[in-house]
Amino acid sequence: MLMRLLIAWAVLAAVLAMAAALLDSVRIDGGLFALLGVALVFAAVHLVIGPILKLVSAPVTLVTLGLFSLVVNGILLAITAGLSDALEVGGFIGVIVAAVVISLLLTVLTFVVDKVLPERG
Repeated sequence: MLMRLLIAWAVLAAVLAMAAALLDSVRIDGGLFALLGVALVFAAVHLVIGPILKLVSAPVTLVTLGLFSLVVNGILLAITAGLSDALEVGGFIGVIVAAVVISLLLTVLTFVVDKVLPERG
């Protein structure tokens, strides 16, 4: 279980690094340790604040057929940037684009890792 958690942390860090490399609006300063710290803060924000925001925004997300969840993910990314000195994101559009890229990359990499390293049961 601890190994899966460490792998998930590394995958998230890799996704954030890829998003920073792909997008001009995302910048992570400070090297590997800063990247790992940003990934940890991002995971904590998603675990603590994410469910609250998703619950509060559920009616709007339902009306927009799920598209508002991109805005929620952008808000969570902006909160992470506010809490971390190492992460900088652009304006509203930059944050939304970064949230979409991070969501897509994280989905793909998590799928690949789950296929390569199946969970022992």
